[in-house]
Amino acid sequence: MKQYLDLVKLVMEKGTRKPTRTGVDTISYFGAFYKVDLNEGFPLLTTKKMHWNSILHEVLWYLSGENHIRNLRKHTKIWDAWADEDGNLETAYGYYWRHFPSAQKNKNGEWEVREVDQIKYVIDEIKRNPYSRRLIVTAWEPGNATTSKLPPCHYTFAFNVNDGKLNCHLTQRSGDIALGIPFNLAAYSLLTQVIAQQVGLNLGEFAHTIIDAHIYVGDKGTEMEKYDHLEGLKEQLKREPLPLPQLKIANKPIDELTFDDFELINYQHHDKIKFEVAV
Repeated sequence: MKQYLDLVKLVMEKGTRKPTRTGVDTISYFGAFYKVDLNEGFPLLTTKKMHWNSILHEVLWYLSGENHIRNLRKHTKIWDAWADEDGNLETAYGYYWRHFPSAQKNKNGEWEVREVDQIKYVIDEIKRNPYSRRLIVTAWEPGNATTSKLPPCHYTFAFNVNDGKLNCHLTQRSGDIALGIPFNLAAYSLLTQVIAQQVGLNLGEFAHTIIDAHIYVGDKGTEMEKYDHLEGLKEQLKREPLPLPQLKIANKPIDELTFDDFELINYQHHDKIKFEVAV
């Protein structure tokens, strides 16, 4: 996909090197942006093989609202590094999507904490008022962010309806170009298609702002060399993107959707490229 390859080239050519909390340096670029037309196909990278099953299981886990990975880890290990021994996760995106704590006054004027299902709110609001500019979902809870081992990276997204089409904009504080961004692109495009189907709208665009877009670099001959992502990304730049696949989703209420309700059609891809995760 050209937009992704252009993003890779932008960070490589315009980014600057800086240290990180992981101990592995990055080439970092401030304020990257791209968008894709979801009518051109489902944006799953073709310049390397993507783990579609893991992406789908992750999105369904988000939508479940669980604050643990005990069910998710039956299908994928992508969150194991940040969970405790019991599978509990300090920052579980879906938990805040479906159970965001909100301090509100009751009828007696006393403050109490209530949970807000942001996904339900967005769906209901689009049906009531599709041109609302308040179709926001956030996973960033300030108190949690001060203590979490890994506060949300893709921390807020907004929907926008224009010309009968549903668009989505994702804002991400930190984006690993080689590993994370391809997952985020596919996951939120999938989510946009799910929501569009729930509210009876056509697909529009997915837009993505990455505040710190970065590529991990590990100096050759050091223990950090295994984390270097440059060579794998350079290999992708040599590869010609293939036609995008299509995604079909069963027509069911959002909380009844299961893994078998999604069908990825005609996914063509180049060979897998392995990247190590810097934890």
